[in-house]
Amino acid sequence: MTIHLGRKAACRLSASRLHIKRRIGLPPQSRGSTCGATCPDVFELRDGRFVVIGSERTAEIRKDYPGMRTLATSEIVVVVDRETLACAKAFIPDI
Repeated sequence: MTIHLGRKAACRLSASRLHIKRRIGLPPQSRGSTCGATCPDVFELRDGRFVVIGSERTAEIRKDYPGMRTLATSEIVVVVDRETLACAKAFIPDI
């Protein structure tokens, strides 16, 4: 499966190199989503990195926390609900 991200070439990597290995945690429908199409989610990539799908809140966070470290042009702030991350936690190895 290939994921296509719409934000500045996904940290300067081509989208074709971002191959999803597996979902981390439960699918949105198992967490109470009625449509499953617009819910936060966590995936592991084949190279060991993770993809987090959530609500983009970069401008809001920068406004509320002006002392926040500087973000690279390829970075954004993504907000994910606690349940999504807690469900994923059990599936992420310590190392």
